[in-house]
Amino acid sequence: MTHILLIEDEVKLARFIESELNYEGYQVSIAYDGLTALMATQKFHPDLVILDWMLPGASGLEICRCLRNTDAHVPIILLTPEEDVNNRNPGLDAGANDYVQKPLSIEELLVRVRTHLRYKQQDGTTDVLKFEELILNRRTRIVYRGQRLVKLTTQEFDLLEYLLMHPRQIITCDRILEEVWAYNFIGDANIIEVCIGYLRLKLEANNERRIVQTVSGVGYVLDK
Repeated sequence: MTHILLIEDEVKLARFIESELNYEGYQVSIAYDGLTALMATQKFHPDLVILDWMLPGASGLEICRCLRNTDAHVPIILLTPEEDVNNRNPGLDAGANDYVQKPLSIEELLVRVRTHLRYKQQDGTTDVLKFEELILNRRTRIVYRGQRLVKLTTQEFDLLEYLLMHPRQIITCDRILEEVWAYNFIGDANIIEVCIGYLRLKLEANNERRIVQTVSGVGYVLDK
């Protein structure tokens, strides 16, 4: 499910936007100040950010710069009260992709959200891979399952990354050996079985549902 981070200190407005986004099928997290927003970004790696220009403690401009420094690809839409379009240029220079004027039209905001998410999907360059509640950041090499941090070895991370790049596709052991560890393997694929075993232990540490499935005699598939 597409995850949107909404950074807005007006509680009533934030709840209204959240309900409209939920109705459209998006998952929404709300941050009411800059510090909470930055922590939420690091934790959830949202697919899109809606950012108010005026925030307590730090300006939307400062938060925008911080967000862009930590994620080069996430679309950022500014909510700005400014009537003069030239006053929005600093926000765009700071890394925002677009802006919507307040008092906002929710229809206009939803159109902008859909547009930028579509551009992101077409671009194909993303640091974050997701499947269900599993989130993997390829740049920081951090993995979360829900809100739980999952610490993986290099080999486990590379294997999970490859499975996340091909969700619901059966991947043979030979293909894993050639494309994940980049060598031709002679003999059985015990190395993969061992790595899968450790990966499952870490992904299911809190009795979560198994998502790395075995396809007997063939290989593995990421599926629920």
